Amino acid sequence: MRKSIATVCLSGTLTEKLTAATRAGFDGVEIFENDLLASPLTPEEIAARTADLGLTIDLYQPMRDIEAVSADDFARNLRRARHKFDLMTRLGVDTVLVCSNVSPQTVDDDALAARQLSQLADLAQEFGIRVAYEALAWGRHVNTYVHAWRIVETAGHPALGTCLDSFHILSRGSDPKGIEDIPGEKIFFLQLADAPLLAMDVLQWSRHYRCFPGQGGFDVAGLVRHVLATGYQGPLSLEVFNDVFRQADAGRTAVDGLRSLLALEESAGVSALPAPAAPSGVAFAELAAGDPQPVGELLAALGFTRTARHRGKPVDLWEQGEARVLVNAGAATRRADTRLAAIGLESPDPQASARRAEALLAPTLPRRRAEQDVPLESVVAPDGTEVLFCATRRPQFPTWTDDFEHRAASRSTGVTGIDHLALTQPWHHFDEAVLFHRAVLGLSPHDTVELADPYGLFRSRALSAPPDGPRLVLNLAPSPTDEAGTRAQHVAFAVDDIVAAVGRFRAAGANLLRVPANYYDDLRARYAFPEGEWETYRELGILYDRDEHGGEFRHCYTETVGHVFFEFVQRSGGYRGYGAANAPIRLAAQRR
Repeated sequence: MRKSIATVCLSGTLTEKLTAATRAGFDGVEIFENDLLASPLTPEEIAARTADLGLTIDLYQPMRDIEAVSADDFARNLRRARHKFDLMTRLGVDTVLVCSNVSPQTVDDDALAARQLSQLADLAQEFGIRVAYEALAWGRHVNTYVHAWRIVETAGHPALGTCLDSFHILSRGSDPKGIEDIPGEKIFFLQLADAPLLAMDVLQWSRHYRCFPGQGGFDVAGLVRHVLATGYQGPLSLEVFNDVFRQADAGRTAVDGLRSLLALEESAGVSALPAPAAPSGVAFAELAAGDPQPVGELLAALGFTRTARHRGKPVDLWEQGEARVLVNAGAATRRADTRLAAIGLESPDPQASARRAEALLAPTLPRRRAEQDVPLESVVAPDGTEVLFCATRRPQFPTWTDDFEHRAASRSTGVTGIDHLALTQPWHHFDEAVLFHRAVLGLSPHDTVELADPYGLFRSRALSAPPDGPRLVLNLAPSPTDEAGTRAQHVAFAVDDIVAAVGRFRAAGANLLRVPANYYDDLRARYAFPEGEWETYRELGILYDRDEHGGEFRHCYTETVGHVFFEFVQRSGGYRGYGAANAPIRLAAQRR
């Protein structure tokens, strides 16, 4: 289907927005009136510029507070409309969005609304224009798509139809199945937006928190299926009001928007993408270290063994159980700049994973590779982390371990594998990252969690490949001026006995992150522990959480090296969370 984007979704001038839309691959745009009013270009110049870029103008919007008003007010509205229609003729656009009236002066009279909208459509028809009537979720009297359609149907004018907006429909909890009762030719336009599930005033929710489909909690794909069942032939168009998007790079936002529509088409059954090859596990975590010694000493204290060295690069492989960490001494520019630079995900078919990533506009990152090195498929996540698709030690695929010269066998001291990886996102890439990992990598998102950081709000969202695939946690630092690009990330190792693992770690001379005594006093008040268990946790610095089903989570953190720290994790009783209740304690301790 044709794909369009409203200029209000993007930052910058109208010219910059049009350029971003065409470079991303959109077919058309909705021109938001404020963008036109602020442009120094004439309508004819805007039309020419749009055509030169290969875009169509699919909608002009919005026209507000038109219907169900007094005769005098409506006469003034028609004069205003005539000016808009003349402007649209100069732009070369044939559809205008009319929002349901929110003015206190409007009256609750469907017959009057239908009659005045019919008169508006008479005038529009003289200019070759169609009127798409949309129910705003906060409309004074008309605030559901069913009500808006009833008025359009009553008017019975060929130039009057309805515009459906996923946010206005789903934010009110309306059942989208009724859309199938609307003839497809009377749906003049379809606007799409997702949103996080929030309990707040719907107008504020709409103006500040909309996001692209796949980034929020709405079933946008289900709504699209109902629309397509009517025979709707128009474009899929994004209309997103979002404070972050309005400040982010327009080109990047436009690509993210198109990715969301490609994934939405797949979910709605409109078109097929290369099938997802959901990752089955974590092959390795790669750390870039200007000075590999501190992180190497920490890994050794955790019971890891340096088992191998890359044949042609300063990269060491550290292993314990199924947990593997690469320490790359050639990928960091500063001595203290230790960071999580790449992750290897086990894929049932690495080439299939790469084909899907390419179809969903994921950027590839050429790797410096000698002729004898094993070729690896890789893409770049929104935060710059490289994601490599691996098939570790599977004979039918090249395996990355063949690039390493093995020196020693690993020993097991309780670490069984990588439980999860936590990636801190730059503030303006968080929603983009959720969609990337969901659509490109085939991970399922969990609910967003918001936590109290000592210096702001800390936002977190986990994604996983059930039942036993990799887990990623995306964290958003408190503010754009905070350490959003350098805030510590971490690798969490699964252990079968955290008390024994911490005992060995401390015996090796290393220290855990110090947890205040106040935390343990509160912990003892909240839970009943067997004799000696609480005292052990307090002595060793182990944190504890329990879910509503009785699942238990025991975990602890190392101190930070550069911008990386490690976590020990022991899960029992089916616990599937990440100890969110303890995150503020960890954040405060790290701040200290």
